[in-house]
Amino acid sequence: MKKILTLICTLLCANVLIAQTRFWVGDIQYEITSTNPAEVEVNVANSSITTANIPSTVTYQGTTYSVTSIGNNAFWGYSSLTSVTIPNSVTSIGNSAFSGCSSLTSVDIPNSITSIGELAFYGCNGLTSITIPNSVTSIGNSAFSHCSSLNSVDIPNSVTSIEGGTFAECSSLT
Repeated sequence: MKKILTLICTLLCANVLIAQTRFWVGDIQYEITSTNPAEVEVNVANSSITTANIPSTVTYQGTTYSVTSIGNNAFWGYSSLTSVTIPNSVTSIGNSAFSGCSSLTSVDIPNSITSIGELAFYGCNGLTSITIPNSVTSIGNSAFSHCSSLNSVDIPNSVTSIEGGTFAECSSLT
């Protein structure tokens, strides 16, 4: 009986700790990725969001966290999202972060970004041009594939790895 009670208490405590790693500020949910230094990533957002102005810092329970990444699937399939502003504190855009955001027409990728994940902007049909900053060294598999309106991409010499299918089915790309 004592072992069962200990197990139940352990599971309950673990569940509480997991629940405290995510929190909402406005329309965006963040996940704590580090406490020293205090850092978070964008985890998910309200699905009806149309403009995402990601801040460089957020405060939760008296602690100010730096926003350092946009997590996998953070805005996946948000068809009403039209523009995204990413702060200089963010260094990576996760896999499928904006995949399927068909109305996305504007995204500012800052010079702090070093990697763009797989399928990051897959199917973002509203994008017409992208400027990859000099800080980016790798672009993941199919990162911009199926962006049918994409007609211009500036890729700097800093990019040393472009995975397969990155611009597949970009029929307007010149």
